Amino acid sequence: MLDIQVEKTNHPKQKPVDETQLGFGKIFTDHMFMMNYNQEKGWHNARVQPYSPITLDPSALVFHYAQECFEGMKAYRRADGKVQLFRPEKNAQRMLSTHERLCIPPISEQDFVQAVKALVEVDCDWVPHSDGTSLYIRPFTIATEAMLGVKASAEYQFIIIASPSGAYYAEGINPVRIYVEDQYTRAAPGGTGYIKCGGNYAASIIASEKAHKLGFSQVLWLDGVERRYVEEVGSMNIFFKIDGEIYTAPTCGTVLPGITRMSCIELMKSWGLEVHETRLAIEDVMKFAQEGKLEEVFGTGTAAVISPVGELVYENETAIIHNGTIGTLTQKLYDTLTGIQWGKLPDENGWTVPIGG
Repeated sequence: MLDIQVEKTNHPKQKPVDETQLGFGKIFTDHMFMMNYNQEKGWHNARVQPYSPITLDPSALVFHYAQECFEGMKAYRRADGKVQLFRPEKNAQRMLSTHERLCIPPISEQDFVQAVKALVEVDCDWVPHSDGTSLYIRPFTIATEAMLGVKASAEYQFIIIASPSGAYYAEGINPVRIYVEDQYTRAAPGGTGYIKCGGNYAASIIASEKAHKLGFSQVLWLDGVERRYVEEVGSMNIFFKIDGEIYTAPTCGTVLPGITRMSCIELMKSWGLEVHETRLAIEDVMKFAQEGKLEEVFGTGTAAVISPVGELVYENETAIIHNGTIGTLTQKLYDTLTGIQWGKLPDENGWTVPIGG
């Protein structure tokens, strides 16, 4: 267990008055969690301190060789005013996997969750109260050793910051338009597609910029080998309901194992739906759309929760899904997940973790 020291700010910020204007990732709380690593002490000096800039040497390895990673999770204000997390141990497990792939020393599941809870407890008043809002939590690890040379760093910082946030998409729960990217690739077997490192996202920006210029909300990535099989959307996993059954790409090295993805699969299976974690060709998706068998498409992710897809465009062919409106299953998943997260529905699966007493 971590011995976390707490230093509270003497200069608290003004909290947002209008929670309908929070946006996403623009405002940050009064405090942050920090912990250091070196080879002599291991992970040490765990602390919650006032939110402030961090000072790094210009030769810090993170700047030059991108040895870093992050997680995304949320704290929710329940209907009774209490605050809770959603499956934080799963984020901890995924970050362990990411650390292993990037040769970063592990942080135990217990220590990760304790650190998140410590920050949220200090900044509990920052968790917004309005429907659809939450406190977005960003844990991240950076290589801080000062030297130039491609190697695993001997020093790191683990940091957690938090941001009161509204809806991730300006469109809200309304269906979005998705552009199928067939020029650039996001991930390849043996690479880092299954972990949350910044390099994955940096490499995806060019396709996202292209999609936005064409009027689309997001990019649907195809596999990096055959450019044929659907994998995931820029910030979400993606699901297809075809002839009453559910299909989503397997998390076998190139697709991020999303926490929301996992939760949706568990919910749908409990509802008696057949869920296939298998490769699905984009040509088949478009064919099923033409035949009227593509009933619903939706993305899942911590930030967006559930995002219905109303339109897919691939090689100048357009598929309109569910007449451009949200489908019944998509709406049920959104209502169920957000109901559990915000404490409006009973948590029958033990997914939530309370903050404080």
